[in-house]
Amino acid sequence: MEKPKEKSVLEFARGAIMERVDVETERVLANIQDVNTRATAKRTLTLKLEFAPDESRQSVSVKCTASSKLEPLGSISTQIFMVPDGNGEAYWVEATPQIPGQTRIGGAEQDDPPVLRVLKTA
Repeated sequence: MEKPKEKSVLEFARGAIMERVDVETERVLANIQDVNTRATAKRTLTLKLEFAPDESRQSVSVKCTASSKLEPLGSISTQIFMVPDGNGEAYWVEATPQIPGQTRIGGAEQDDPPVLRVLKTA
């Protein structure tokens, strides 16, 4: 009898284990390319193989879980200022790089900043 060709455990389950590794690798690489994450942060891909033999040790159920630990999106910060309207109400206005309406060096005009209305003030 001819010896059967040996394969990697990654090829088991009709290649589904290898496919899971590829899917998680794509997620890791996409996370590395995301400009909202730290470029130099390490990412981790974990492949967990769980082997559960039966009582006779003749059959083993193999379960595979592939997971990745990605770099979370970086935090975003902005600055807002309280602007009283003189009638007991106030607004919160987000700071902009330039005065609204002012023309930037590239020729575009600075948009008006977002404004939040405060319903009651102390």
